[in-house]
Amino acid sequence: MSGHSKWANIKHKKAAKDAKRGKLFTRLAKEITIAAREGGGDPEANPRLRLAIQNAKAENMPMENIKRAIQRGTGEIQGENYEEVIYEGYAPLGVAVILEAITDNRNRTYPLIRSEMNKLGGSIGEPGSVMWNFERKGVIYIDPEGRTEDQMLEAILEAGCEDMEYDKERTRIICAFEDMVSCQKYFEEHKFKILESNFEYIPKTTVKIDNIEAARKVLKFFDTLEELDDVQNVYGNYEFTDEILSQLEKEQS
Repeated sequence: MSGHSKWANIKHKKAAKDAKRGKLFTRLAKEITIAAREGGGDPEANPRLRLAIQNAKAENMPMENIKRAIQRGTGEIQGENYEEVIYEGYAPLGVAVILEAITDNRNRTYPLIRSEMNKLGGSIGEPGSVMWNFERKGVIYIDPEGRTEDQMLEAILEAGCEDMEYDKERTRIICAFEDMVSCQKYFEEHKFKILESNFEYIPKTTVKIDNIEAARKVLKFFDTLEELDDVQNVYGNYEFTDEILSQLEKEQS
């Protein structure tokens, strides 16, 4: 697995900061609303909604908030007319970027994202410009709760998953897009502690970064975009060397 995915584990510690600002709940609510609008309000018949609700519960989002977000999606109550948009482009060093946003006004969102990318040394691209280098996968984050790497590997093979990046606090598991529901149910039935589940864009090839200043520049690019109100997720194909990753971990601690 790439250094990029390891960094995804490290930077998850920022979630508490997100929650304090209320932005995390806003993002979760948007995802629930979109999922309910597209696939209906029954989580058992709507895998995306099921995952969105689970992630919201994991972050202690109140059930009343979850219910309202579902009702906005199904049209039972009025709410913003959200739509999903995907932008592609480049970060510094030629790192490929896929950005997912949920917005009620494309005419506001696109210029803002384009401007921010330009200011940070990147650029927005045409549809399809970098998508070819990514695959849509199911990603499940699990707290091993004392299980060893070998024990976790045995479990993911039995579940039918493809790959794993072991961490004693937050192990990242990857499965095929179409296997997400079955893999998720396996871990639920076997009483694993699921921290988060998402569909993510996984890069096929990566840009290796072995310079700390370049690494900081790339991370500032991604962190700044993730702070924008309409942005849900940002994916890149950067990969840090172990030495750079170690330095970044120290700076985050």
